[in-house]
Amino acid sequence: MRILVIRTSAMGDVALTAPVLGAMNLQFPGTEIIMLTRPAFAPFFSFLAVTIFTPDFRGRHKGFPGIFRLHKDLNNLGKIDRVIDIHDVIRTRILRILYRLQGIPVSVIDKGRREKRALIRGTGKIQLKHTIERYCDAFAKAGFNIEPIKGRSIFVTGAAEEKTPEIPGYSGINIGVAPYAKHHLKSWPEENMVSLLSHISEKYKVRFWLFGGKEEEEKLKNFEKKVKGSTNLSGRLSLSGELAVISRLDFMIAMDSSNMHMAALTGTKAVSIWGGTDPLNGFGAWMQPDNYSIRIPVSELTCRPCTTYGKGRCRRGDLACLNWLTPEIVFEKLEQLKLF
Repeated sequence: MRILVIRTSAMGDVALTAPVLGAMNLQFPGTEIIMLTRPAFAPFFSFLAVTIFTPDFRGRHKGFPGIFRLHKDLNNLGKIDRVIDIHDVIRTRILRILYRLQGIPVSVIDKGRREKRALIRGTGKIQLKHTIERYCDAFAKAGFNIEPIKGRSIFVTGAAEEKTPEIPGYSGINIGVAPYAKHHLKSWPEENMVSLLSHISEKYKVRFWLFGGKEEEEKLKNFEKKVKGSTNLSGRLSLSGELAVISRLDFMIAMDSSNMHMAALTGTKAVSIWGGTDPLNGFGAWMQPDNYSIRIPVSELTCRPCTTYGKGRCRRGDLACLNWLTPEIVFEKLEQLKLF
């Protein structure tokens, strides 16, 4: 049995497929998996029995004609028995049609769009299924009833740990910090994070390791100068290297971002700071305690959450969801969690 699994973005969502594909390896060992995803995300699957196919969306597979070429190139890999689409965007919908015309069974994720809209409108503020559970549901439709891997991640195991770089020369508390997020409604003010880290370093023997994407390298260089005892790792490590270092941290402080997911999936405690988004939407850090997600309660700020992914503008105009979370409040919560 050979299955094609489709999820090409975003980084955090692709990372969340690893516990599912790892479960497939363990619970259906005779199944060959082809994962269609972007080349930058291949390290998420380097420790799994998964064949990665990386599309060229800027060249050969660009635009509408490129989808047909992508379908042809995938067919050249050999017979595919089932397709599981856990992305469900226009490109993948066209691919699904092409496979169905071949007579190949296709299952697709239910993203819960209606429930998420109700949550944003304020008519259904309930905990929705986690994204990983939605992935598992799509696999179940294809006949694979699996339990996702929980606990210590599959990212850094066995022989891979021998290649894990040690955090250099520090025996105190090693804290990862990912101070930025892609969208404004998920971004805690930088000066708040600087102040929080100052509070921590004044009281505890710590070292801060800074993480962020390529587009954040310059900001992180400046951030490093503002925070005593910090080391900027952005641009210095591959994704595999980042995962390895993250797995050795005592804990990570991050926004609702891919770094939050990466920490949780490597078995590292992930403390996250939330603004316009909320774990209720199903994007919380996998298997982390609820009180590790620091946010203004929905009961106190009823406009939360106001966005699913972080896009849009603040309805109130004052970003209360982020500005009400002062450095002092977050520091107090960290101490209550007994992470130091």
